[in-house]
Amino acid sequence: MDTVQPRIKLDPTTSLGPVEKLREPLEDQLTSALRNAVDKVDKTESLEVVEEELLEATKAGLHPDIAEAIEPNPQQLRDVAARIVENG
Repeated sequence: MDTVQPRIKLDPTTSLGPVEKLREPLEDQLTSALRNAVDKVDKTESLEVVEEELLEATKAGLHPDIAEAIEPNPQQLRDVAARIVENG
């Protein structure tokens, strides 16, 4: 069974303004939260449920301000959820 190890990369065309230097640490924090979420979701559920659990668990692993601001790409989130279900 393959382990799902997603990596988050922020859109390089989106400027973070004065905190641009925090791009890489933010990507690392988001990736860590997502990978922890992968371990927590119920891999026996449907794709839709896994996708929802994945988003909720990822946001729960972040500072509330970051969790509120994050808007993951829906297709990429679904792709990660699909890999989880396939490997379940």
